[in-house]
Amino acid sequence: MKKAVVLFSGGLDSTTALYLAKEKGYQVYALSFKYGQSHNRELEAANQIAEEVGVKEHVVVETDMSVWGGSSLTDQEMDIPQREEEREDIPNTYVPARNMIFLSYAASYAEAIGAQNIFIGVSEVDYSGYVDCRQEFIDAMEEAINQGTVCGAQEGNPIKIQAPFINMTKAEEIQLGMELGVDYSLTWTCYRGKELACGSCDSCGLRLKAFEEAGYNDPIKYK
Repeated sequence: MKKAVVLFSGGLDSTTALYLAKEKGYQVYALSFKYGQSHNRELEAANQIAEEVGVKEHVVVETDMSVWGGSSLTDQEMDIPQREEEREDIPNTYVPARNMIFLSYAASYAEAIGAQNIFIGVSEVDYSGYVDCRQEFIDAMEEAINQGTVCGAQEGNPIKIQAPFINMTKAEEIQLGMELGVDYSLTWTCYRGKELACGSCDSCGLRLKAFEEAGYNDPIKYK
């Protein structure tokens, strides 16, 4: 069976990507990160979903990007901003080079297990303006991965980064997820790790807007 590494946070996007990879017939190896984020709610969701869905393997990598901070998700002295519909700058919830780091780990994992595909749930349509969610970045990382791995550079077995939602709105993604049977009640999206989702951060705002546009009620509870 063909193998795929799925970057899996337990959020809406990565969970939909995981379901899609399984639907396409891949043996799924889920890769999550404890990277110094201020709460573990997404990781708790990832563990539950991986168990419910039944992946081949779920690996949680521990690293610590809070050592240098630079993001309100890893630096508790920085406040997570409220959502702004007309925001022009990149919010401080951007974690410097996070997807670059995650994809590098995923490439190492993929080469070790003989997987030729990495799934990542990024989109450059409905997003917060993060530079590591663009097609140009995905293309550049795929090229770098295949220059820096034996399977890509010498063996003729290049690794493909699959970003199936890159040109989708979140509403379109949710519609696809519903067709795939995704249980969105298990996912966690909020940047704040409280008992209930805040409903006011960028991530909650994009999620709520997407469910409304898709014509579904968001099954999680909000403050």
